[in-house]
Amino acid sequence: MDTKNLILAIALSLAILLGWQTFVEQPRQAERQAELERQELAAGRDPDTIGVPSLPTANGAFQPTDPVTQRDREEIIVDAPRIDIRTPALSGTINLVGGRFDDLTLREYRDTVEPESKNITLLSPRGSEAPYFAEFGWLTGNGTVSGGGQTRWKASHNKLTVDNPVVLTSRTDDGLVLTRTIAVDEHFMFKVTDRIQNATPAALNVSQFGRITRVNEPDTLGFFILHEGPIGILDDTLHEIDYDDLEDEPDEPQDFKSEGGWLGFTDIYWLTALIPDQDTEVDARFLFDTTRSGAKLYQADYRGAAIALAAGESAEVTTRFFAGAKVFNTLTDYRDKLGIERFEMSIDFGWFFFLTKPLLDVIIFFAEFLGNFGLAILLVTVIIKLFFFPLANKSYKSMSAMKALQPKMTELREKYADDKQGMQRELMAMYKREKVNPVSGCLPIALQIPVFFALYKVLFISIEMRHAPFFGWVQDLSAPDPLNILTLFGAVPWDVPFGLALGAWPILMGITMFLQMKLNPAPTDPVQAKIFLLMPVFFTIFLANFPVGLVIYWTWNNLLSITQQYVIMRRMGVAVGGGKST
Repeated sequence: MDTKNLILAIALSLAILLGWQTFVEQPRQAERQAELERQELAAGRDPDTIGVPSLPTANGAFQPTDPVTQRDREEIIVDAPRIDIRTPALSGTINLVGGRFDDLTLREYRDTVEPESKNITLLSPRGSEAPYFAEFGWLTGNGTVSGGGQTRWKASHNKLTVDNPVVLTSRTDDGLVLTRTIAVDEHFMFKVTDRIQNATPAALNVSQFGRITRVNEPDTLGFFILHEGPIGILDDTLHEIDYDDLEDEPDEPQDFKSEGGWLGFTDIYWLTALIPDQDTEVDARFLFDTTRSGAKLYQADYRGAAIALAAGESAEVTTRFFAGAKVFNTLTDYRDKLGIERFEMSIDFGWFFFLTKPLLDVIIFFAEFLGNFGLAILLVTVIIKLFFFPLANKSYKSMSAMKALQPKMTELREKYADDKQGMQRELMAMYKREKVNPVSGCLPIALQIPVFFALYKVLFISIEMRHAPFFGWVQDLSAPDPLNILTLFGAVPWDVPFGLALGAWPILMGITMFLQMKLNPAPTDPVQAKIFLLMPVFFTIFLANFPVGLVIYWTWNNLLSITQQYVIMRRMGVAVGGGKST
């Protein structure tokens, strides 16, 4: 056995993934959009309008509301009384109707690498194209909502900054006095302190709640290796729930009881999360519903334990709301300083998280030291190569020995062309006589596979690589190579179809893969040999659509492997073309 079967298995796996993405996931997403439009039309409304999400009642059910025609986002924001948010990382407003976080922009992140492109819009108000917002409040025993919903707040001043928290006050018609203090740090964390006073003559029970509402499923990458959707650490367990899972069982919300924890929605780079007091018991849930207009509504919410308030008594609860970029160091700081359990797991580290997390930490360290994320990738690849140097040497020595026997194997294949069993018997005898173990080259490579996939995962999910420049024409390591041959390197502006984006780095990667394969012993089966000759072409086409940072890593890894294997072959007296050197 040699490494060819292993490489073939990986190639077939990648082919299956590509086929699944092209022929299953993309049609499925198109069908989802078509179904949404059918629902909108069935509701008697144009697909370009959208409904208003519902409010939770005391028993957790939905309270239907009327649809609202979709309007321009900026018009909606101007129409409502608001306070401004201005920090180094965030800008936006808080709606004084409901105290709702529904207008938030990330100042440090843009849609493209162009300096004049729009900043990332994370949250949007009800009635806009893509409503996405959070709110807090109190549920009372009679089923009313105070603090959120339609509660009208008065603000102590009109601008929230890092050094200047805002105090909101309100008094409900049924005699509750509400005070809310909102603070924000220099990154993406809001601190919400809610105080309620029972100014009625009768005792009552109240429960503090928080919720994030997202209307209609957002565009996702659709890769099975990446989770995008509802997420949370609840009851010491990581829960990653697909939008489809909620939609398939709309009458059965996913409920959890938890001490502390957090929950919300994640995209590949962005996160919104409710973070209740980490020492209190909460009832948390993820749910799905449709509005009267037919729009799809996804919600993550929690409700705290009931608090009994006698006449004149008050209660206070402090919670937090994260809305921003999934920067690894920022998330780990929140985990350590605020005691938010495994908050960094909002980044999808995958099955090999015990490898992925330290790898990301090391790459970030070197990126800060070198000032270039691409150079950090190259350096970490070298370190990994050095770590596996003894194993790789053993593997390459085995393959070199196999390559030296290639002429004799060809002779046996020709001699026993009509006797497969005889050929296998003679091959085993030759391996024993030459003291060559064809399996010994497989195990060292197999041990390196988890590390390879962990590094691949890191480069795929890390926001630190997003819009990070390398050198030359590569100004965004998270995007495919822009130097496409089929556009004459940018001279002809047209959208290249998926699978035909043949950039310079993918072509270089294909060349290095071909050279590496030439150093390995060729398959004895002529058909299998032809298949392996096509593998560099297949990988070039496949990886051309991936982030160029991944392609640079793969190319560099191939070059290091080629160098190491070539040196070993020369030391063993094995010619690159096969057989013994003279």
